[in-house]
Amino acid sequence: MPVPAEISGQKYISLTTFRKTGVPVRTPLWFAEAQGKLYFMTRNDFGKYKRIRNNPKVLVAPCTMRGKVTGPDFPATARILPRDQWPSAKRLLNQKYWLARLPFWSSKNEFLEIEFQG
Repeated sequence: MPVPAEISGQKYISLTTFRKTGVPVRTPLWFAEAQGKLYFMTRNDFGKYKRIRNNPKVLVAPCTMRGKVTGPDFPATARILPRDQWPSAKRLLNQKYWLARLPFWSSKNEFLEIEFQG
């Protein structure tokens, strides 16, 4: 399924991940878009990463920089990208956000991909 029109072209998305108890947790994110999928970077010691590792089902909605949701949620699946796919995800984020080019790299950073459900 392609990226929904309400998400495409936005600056921020609200990513909803789920705790083991089923409680939803919203997080605003920077993201890049390519070939019908979204890409983002996070640290592997952050909650959203751990929640995705345990449950890849997520919801994605457009939002403001501070996380105020501005549109509907869309069901999607997130996956942790293998290291050989990181360069293209990083390039996409660097093209969209100039701040992403600054050297905030950590050995804990990893890239993830979101694919929307049909």
